[in-house]
Amino acid sequence: MKILIGDDHLLFREGLRRLLEQLQGDAGFVEAGTFDEVLDQCRGGGTFDIILMDLHMPNWPGFDGLREIQALQPGVPVVVISASEALGDIRGALDHGATGYIPKSSSVKVMMGALNLVFSGGIYLPPGALTASMDAAPRRRTVEVADRSAGYGLTQRQREVLECLRLGKSNKQIAYELGLSEGTVKIHVTAIFKSLGVKNRTQAVIAAAAMSA
Repeated sequence: MKILIGDDHLLFREGLRRLLEQLQGDAGFVEAGTFDEVLDQCRGGGTFDIILMDLHMPNWPGFDGLREIQALQPGVPVVVISASEALGDIRGALDHGATGYIPKSSSVKVMMGALNLVFSGGIYLPPGALTASMDAAPRRRTVEVADRSAGYGLTQRQREVLECLRLGKSNKQIAYELGLSEGTVKIHVTAIFKSLGVKNRTQAVIAAAAMSA
């Protein structure tokens, strides 16, 4: 596994790398201290398996920078690890394609659990972030999403899979818990995306939170 860590604090990069080594002992690491260095690594460093990066590092162009990274590394999960716990930053990162958001204030135990979830294909968000996001959203949107769920857009099995996605479970975990093959889970996930009009797991998780609001 090849991991890119982007953060302007050397001490944090070293600490994060040590945590990652406990989870992925055979991983290779590439580090960057500015956003421009992150871009350079994405252009010339080969393909990464996952990118972990801070917001507001030197040369940070705003959230559109996440789009730049995704264009250079298509399909590679980009997870934000930031000192900011502002709802605007969390929502901005998710809206621009981040596949997770881990606050730097997290304890070592929480950080380890969050990283392990990410490596398993899940999505980690700070506790309460989804609820706050839904409270801040217009009620009309919540009703529209809930109405979709109440109709025939999702089967019972698809609602079960969606609940697992909401809990951050990987396809492998969902298959085990529901007694399905991973291939069948992927089919359900694709159908869920189509029914909800979303493009990725993060958006599906937000939609699931709206349904339960």
